[in-house]
Amino acid sequence: MAWFFLARVLFIAAVSYSAHQVRPLTGDVPNLMFGGALGALIVFLEIRLRNTSVTHMLGALLGGAIGLALARTIGAALYWANLDSGRVVFLHTLILLALPYLGMVIGARRGEWLDPARLVALFRGSGPQRRYRILDTSVIIDGRVADICETGFLDGTLVVPQFVLRELQAIADSSDPARRNRGRRGLDILQKIQKLPGVDVMISDVDFPDVREVDMKLIELSLSLQGRLVTTDFNLNKVAQLRGVSVLNINDLANALKPVMLPGEQMTVLILKEGKEHNQGVAYLDDGTMVVVDNARKSIGKSVEMVVTSVLQTTAGKMIFGRVAESSALPGPAPIVAATGS
Repeated sequence: MAWFFLARVLFIAAVSYSAHQVRPLTGDVPNLMFGGALGALIVFLEIRLRNTSVTHMLGALLGGAIGLALARTIGAALYWANLDSGRVVFLHTLILLALPYLGMVIGARRGEWLDPARLVALFRGSGPQRRYRILDTSVIIDGRVADICETGFLDGTLVVPQFVLRELQAIADSSDPARRNRGRRGLDILQKIQKLPGVDVMISDVDFPDVREVDMKLIELSLSLQGRLVTTDFNLNKVAQLRGVSVLNINDLANALKPVMLPGEQMTVLILKEGKEHNQGVAYLDDGTMVVVDNARKSIGKSVEMVVTSVLQTTAGKMIFGRVAESSALPGPAPIVAATGS
């Protein structure tokens, strides 16, 4: 960092000295101040551009060059105009300034199209459009996405943005042991996904320097790639849907795959603790779903046969309510259950 600071100071001093020698203005002090201000402006632009992706910078350069070429072409086509007229001179000047500016702005905003993967796709034969699945930090740390990829149910190209990798690395380098373990688990899951046969993983350098939050960067990237966002984050899911981004929520998928328990069906559960209401017992299915059983307080620590009376759907999953079947106390420990949400 000290070398960067020293290089910037030397650059400003060099520009000031050049202005003092060339003398674009009258007087020594104005020339030194003019050179220093110009050098500081260039350094400011360099600092602002250091977080800009290469594709966006290249897009701005190409756009500006195309705009300048169009401006010169239009200017040459207007050779017949009277250059002594102030209106004609102003029109030439406006075209020469406006077209390169518009080219730079449009090229910078559409710089992601210069990504190598997209450039290759432009020269491919007509076929099904490449489908992108953008992974967020929560779904990588969760880990179930690797099992879904292994079974082949998640198609398309899995996109892992660089800013997500930076966030995972920051979590893995945390001083908190719990956060550090979660970050390392996420990095291990990514390595596992990359090694799966038939799974296409792309590390994207596309960034949005004007957007600070990682969640909003993910939404912007999903919009630019016209892809689907893969997450387990409930709030990100809602915000993305409001922005018109299609979301694949692993929790929704898990809940959808769980068998439906209907009133009247029977199951065997292990009563673990007392419920909130009088004479209730609480059990849990293998997937963590809470089962509330009436008249089961005396059966804590035992397996009982219960009859399902109702199923309550919540934002977090399902809760099953039931009552103990007649003569159902069973001596064994382990319950058999099919999963239904948590």
